[in-house]
Amino acid sequence: MKADEGKYNIKAVSNMLGIQPGTLRAWERRYQMIAPVRNDSGHRLYTDEHIRKLKWLVSKVNAGFTISQAVALSEQEQDQIIAGDQNENQLTVLREDLLNALMKFDESKAHDLINEAFSLYTVDKVLVDILGSILIKIGLLWEEGRITTAHEHFATSILRSRIGILMHSFPQNNFLPKVVAVCSPGEWHELGLLIFTLYIRRKGFNVIYLGSSIKEGDIQTVLDTVEPKFLFMSCTLKANLSRATDLIKDLEAEYKDLAIGLGGHAVNMMSEEEKKGFEKNLVGLNKEDWEDWISKSLNMSAN
Repeated sequence: MKADEGKYNIKAVSNMLGIQPGTLRAWERRYQMIAPVRNDSGHRLYTDEHIRKLKWLVSKVNAGFTISQAVALSEQEQDQIIAGDQNENQLTVLREDLLNALMKFDESKAHDLINEAFSLYTVDKVLVDILGSILIKIGLLWEEGRITTAHEHFATSILRSRIGILMHSFPQNNFLPKVVAVCSPGEWHELGLLIFTLYIRRKGFNVIYLGSSIKEGDIQTVLDTVEPKFLFMSCTLKANLSRATDLIKDLEAEYKDLAIGLGGHAVNMMSEEEKKGFEKNLVGLNKEDWEDWISKSLNMSAN
């Protein structure tokens, strides 16, 4: 029997819900919140979905709401679900259209779609759920050989320019700790680092952004000069991961008070075995993870 087929008669539903059949019929007639099917004899038959809705209404009535208030709440909840689904569909379409424009080297279309995204969503939403998602997709396509280096370079150029403009538009709070952001040794894919850096710049941190991989040994010069609280490194390609983790070990031995965060596609793909010993360095996949990592690191430094 299919889930949307009626299989409970009104007596069974009355027993399940603890309400009289007459009350149930009155609710249906007055509020039309469900429409049970009828069998050949004309008797009501209720589906599992009907039962779910009725149980929700009964729980609200038992909590002190009138049935009319409970029905109104149910309708509001349904409207929110529909609106959420529509919003997610719109987000998916926008993301796919932008990726297609980048893959067709259509700069004008790409900028128009990015402008549209910023007009519809918050900066954080655009960064993480649209640009960040596209960044990961492009990286995977490139690694799998499904797009050319030209595609990757073009997309990187467009996204970097837009993120860079935003990054320099936010004020910095000089009372917050200093941050150095750089790609791990040998790593030239900096879009992930840019998105993360823009996120912490929006929080007011004083960020020194170094971008793609710098000459070996130069990072120590920067750290000695700036004396930051945080160092964030990004690693996109698996081939560069061991150099990143080796550098973390060296820097943690030399700079005892430095909190070092590591993120990027290669980091997100680490096995549980590879993560051992670096759990405290992994900044996570999304802004909630990033927020948690920053908060924990600040608390550790305060204790």
